Amino acid sequence: MRFLTLAWLAAATSAFAGVSALDSDGRRIELARPAQRIVSLAPHATEQLFAAGAGKKLIAVSEYSDYPEEARRLPQVASSGGVDLERVLALNPDLVVAWRLEATAAALARLEALGLPVFYSEPRRLAQIPDSIEALGELAGTADTAHRVAASLREQLKGLKAQYGSKRAVSVFYQISERPLMTLGGRQFVSDAIELCGGHNVFADSPVMAPQVNIEAVLAADPEAIITASARPSDRSWQALWRRFPGMRAVRAGNLYAVPMNEMHRHGPRAIGATALLCGYIDEARLKAASPR
Repeated sequence: MRFLTLAWLAAATSAFAGVSALDSDGRRIELARPAQRIVSLAPHATEQLFAAGAGKKLIAVSEYSDYPEEARRLPQVASSGGVDLERVLALNPDLVVAWRLEATAAALARLEALGLPVFYSEPRRLAQIPDSIEALGELAGTADTAHRVAASLREQLKGLKAQYGSKRAVSVFYQISERPLMTLGGRQFVSDAIELCGGHNVFADSPVMAPQVNIEAVLAADPEAIITASARPSDRSWQALWRRFPGMRAVRAGNLYAVPMNEMHRHGPRAIGATALLCGYIDEARLKAASPR
């Protein structure tokens, strides 16, 4: 009987043991027990939580949290324009997962001031995506699932680096918008993906995360490939802008490619699959340049 009592106490202690993990800011988030009521305030955080095995513990999400399908059925309490503090507080969450935006910073600070644990998921490099998934799994009590998913993602990244990382660099202009014409600087994780693929972002030196550029600057860089992020990658209408400049290397070689926007731009596990597609396009441009004409 004494043995059974001790076993029960050990199991109970384990079930309610405290958990902790580091967020993207390097802050240690500590919970008295694994989170059971989680609010996600960013679409990529929603995807990370589902990947970590914590989808059933999500009670609310942000606007555009549309993957996986189960996320669409959850109430939305935030958007890029702000956070509905009253609704979040009424849900009584024991963990909030967020991404800082200028429009949401004050609300997030308020949640912290009220004592709610806020985990910031703001990966700047692809390798930080599996790290974030693991951390969320620790906080949600789903560490086994999270570790397994993170290990798989790390293996995929390792494979891409081995396959493409040492190949000749291909200069790439990465377009995120046509009007105005915008790209991504080197501090954004898509630039990290381009580098992993053996490419070089021609605007990597920009101090701005998403700089606006002009056509003359792109013409001067004369990239070997132009890649755009699109909600409809099969739609080639965006190429018309660049086909006006047949002298450009990318246009001359037909190296105009599109990657799926949500997968590539969200800091979730699907970004690594999209990176594999990106690598394939960059390698195609590389092989074209090496082939005799």
